[in-house]
Amino acid sequence: MRHIDLIVIHCSATHRNQNFPVTALIRCHAERFGFTGYHYYITRDGTTYQTRHENLIGAHAKGYNQHSLGVCYEGGLDEHSIPTDTRTPMQKRALLKLLRRLKKEHPDARIIGHRDLPNVHKACPCFDAIAEYRDLTP
Repeated sequence: MRHIDLIVIHCSATHRNQNFPVTALIRCHAERFGFTGYHYYITRDGTTYQTRHENLIGAHAKGYNQHSLGVCYEGGLDEHSIPTDTRTPMQKRALLKLLRRLKKEHPDARIIGHRDLPNVHKACPCFDAIAEYRDLTP
């Protein structure tokens, strides 16, 4: 089993009024990487999909994939392509539930947003994941 010390939150960078189901994510990543880069994906209705086994290295945070898990939620852009926290109440609940479980399994893992990694110049996940999950306990 891999040692996980980082849980990186992402958004799919799709519009809040655009459906981007798990099948679209899988197809997009298959074309780009040959496999799905995120370990988990949460759709707007709050459904959580495991899209990559945790023992497999992902492709979501260059330079950090070896020791991290990638969690992505559907959305992240408003109708005008402006980075925005578009998480629905169902996504917020599902993300919190997933993160609690992951912290229980990987208690030393820090939860951060993709934007919080060095040399990342994007707004992803379009909210302050460090502040929101700073005090999260399993």
